[in-house]
Amino acid sequence: MSPSPRRPTLGDRLQQQWLSGGALSVTLLPLSWLYRALLALRHLAYRTGLTRVQTLPVPVIVVGNWIVGGAGKTPTTLALLEMLRTRGLRAGVVSRGYGREGDGVRLVTRVSTAREVGDEPLLIHLRSGVPVAVGQDRVAAARALLAAEPGLQLLVSDDGLQHWRLPRRLSLLVFDERGLGNGRLLPAGPLRQPPAPLGADQLVVYNAPRPSTTLPGFVAERRLAGAVTLVDWWAGKPAQMDTLLALRGRPGLLAVAGVARPQRFFDMLAGLGLSFDARSLPDHADFADLPWPADAAGILLTEKDAVKLPPERVGTLPVWVVALDFSPGAGFEAALDTQLQKLFALV
Repeated sequence: MSPSPRRPTLGDRLQQQWLSGGALSVTLLPLSWLYRALLALRHLAYRTGLTRVQTLPVPVIVVGNWIVGGAGKTPTTLALLEMLRTRGLRAGVVSRGYGREGDGVRLVTRVSTAREVGDEPLLIHLRSGVPVAVGQDRVAAARALLAAEPGLQLLVSDDGLQHWRLPRRLSLLVFDERGLGNGRLLPAGPLRQPPAPLGADQLVVYNAPRPSTTLPGFVAERRLAGAVTLVDWWAGKPAQMDTLLALRGRPGLLAVAGVARPQRFFDMLAGLGLSFDARSLPDHADFADLPWPADAAGILLTEKDAVKLPPERVGTLPVWVVALDFSPGAGFEAALDTQLQKLFALV
């Protein structure tokens, strides 16, 4: 059930030391001090007015984290969008579109490809149906999206916590089991910014079994929602747990994950009693070459990987997309409602 073994790289060693510290991390401390100084200069530029936070006509909610790597921002964004929808609010999403070709502003459509707009923005658009725009300059992306969709009442930024030009009225900070890692800034540690006390306009979501920092927050609940064939997934059909459980005992299955924390996906599959070989790919793997043998008996994919695989690319090979059921945790919706009242000046 474990991923195919591979020789640890320098990057693997560094990421391990980002959790616990070590000689390599200590060696990089001078660069971390330089990074901290550059952050301080940026803060000074904003405080003195040399650089200004831009303005937008609708409130912005940023979903981000302090730590490098996937902590669960995209599942949190999808859960947030569903809560906004049930409250009758029309939301759009802006994102950088990590891993795509080019960095200009682009609107995401159902016929967009992950290569054009990034895998996570495309997944968000396909799963939620909300308008999405990508761009390295998130302010420009926000303005383009509002021009194309003038009825939007608020925007959600998938990542962008450190994109300070982007105005925000609420920030959702997402942490996983790593917490703050070794507590050091890049590159000696995983932190994008120094830790700070929690503000009144911030909520914390722990994508982990328990809180991993001292910040008060909500512990998310995550489980597999089921599976659906790749063809049906692209047709918009929902995953079914019966479909996933029917794969128990099926020989020759290969589970493939090109996500930040692939072992979490494999563990959840194993927890449901499925037997499979596991193959980890780099986060945002582009699937330019299919990462399985031609005689594979069947493939299990994450949704983030499925957006890069139109059904015609896999031919007659049985491929199932395994969906995640994610909730930000007990009490989160009440806290969100309080924040929304502030955003829209409701009584």
